Amino acid sequence: MNVKAYCKAVEDEDRRNKLLSSSIRIYENHSPLMSLMDTDFNLIFEPSISIDYMYLVRKDLLERIGRISKKLDAQNKTLIIRSAWRSFEHQKFLWDEKFEFFQKLHPGKPFIQAKEMVSYFVAPPTKSMHATGGAIDALIYDVTKGCVMDFGTNQGLEINLSEKCYPYYPDISEEAKKNRSLLIGLFENEGFVCDLKEYWHFDYGNIVWAVEKGKKYAFYGTIFPID
Repeated sequence: MNVKAYCKAVEDEDRRNKLLSSSIRIYENHSPLMSLMDTDFNLIFEPSISIDYMYLVRKDLLERIGRISKKLDAQNKTLIIRSAWRSFEHQKFLWDEKFEFFQKLHPGKPFIQAKEMVSYFVAPPTKSMHATGGAIDALIYDVTKGCVMDFGTNQGLEINLSEKCYPYYPDISEEAKKNRSLLIGLFENEGFVCDLKEYWHFDYGNIVWAVEKGKKYAFYGTIFPID
């Protein structure tokens, strides 16, 4: 499939899934949030914009992430956790930061168009699956080479947001395709689904997961912080 056809297919499916998401019920199972920093898994934590960020996920996810970590250990690689549960304030700060950066790059774009384009890659605060505790952003560090693996749009931990971030974008290097396949395969084998537009984002148990898996309901809804 050529680039244009692939991108259209992704965007059509994304629109379809967003329509379907409104029909998904949430039967919250109340699995608590747990910090990945309190496990003995071999993980690298990408520095967060949020002070004292704890990389929280639902307790149900811990064993799955632990198995992924061990599989990478056996390949002399390490799982990088970029982000996990995010509060509304955290997501808003992230969205605002990306919007400001986008405006500087494209000063001529109308406000509404700029907002739509940023929202396509960074969910607005009220719509982020990270608020459910069932979303993980991840990359992989190659211990042998001493660097973050090449996924086709990244320079180390920095990712350039564009259509090339679509997981199976055809016009990237063979190395990047192989590395994406490794990352996505590890998470999919543990029951996660990869985001249609972001090769580093994985969902489990939430509405996006339910839509992708053809489930009638999700079991993780939004978790609000406790003061």
